[in-house]
Amino acid sequence: MALEADLTTGISGVTKLWAAFEDAVRSEIGSVQLDILINNAGICPAIPFEETSIESYEDVINVNLTAPYFLTQAASPFIRNGGRIINITTGFTRVAGPTHSAYSAAKGAIETLSLALAPHFGSRSITVNAVRPGTTDTDMNKDWLAIPEAHAAAAAMTAFGRVGTTKDVADVIVYVASEEARWITGQYIDATGGTRL
Repeated sequence: MALEADLTTGISGVTKLWAAFEDAVRSEIGSVQLDILINNAGICPAIPFEETSIESYEDVINVNLTAPYFLTQAASPFIRNGGRIINITTGFTRVAGPTHSAYSAAKGAIETLSLALAPHFGSRSITVNAVRPGTTDTDMNKDWLAIPEAHAAAAAMTAFGRVGTTKDVADVIVYVASEEARWITGQYIDATGGTRL
């Protein structure tokens, strides 16, 4: 089922989303439980450092850091033993993204949070990992990737000479969510297609 919330509002958006999720799941199956939590929501405006307003900074931090932090906290008691927490970050935590400083900072914090939470959830055999996509052909990137020169430049940065697809990243996430990945936790899995190697 699809649920909607404005995560730019920070904790109030998280509270509304989690309440809607609890209600929906309880009415569907009678109790609240969760196998896999994937923190994937993100906004990534290209704004030079000197031009970053407090409003745009707060929106980026709220969606990319505050929301996953407190959504994970809300979900924590309901994640089954042996479950998965997967945080989606960015290749900008490995290579410089000077036009995306707030986004890079928020996603860097999410990678550190993944490391911090891995031992916290380890006693319940819940793994906590981060998957780090590079430039991927998604709704968030569609406008600038529609510019032929931008698309060619993004493709040229990868080891494979192409822009990533959602399937490229989704298949990595599926593996991290699987039983086969039960012994992997506290890791950052690079799914950038070898960007700027």
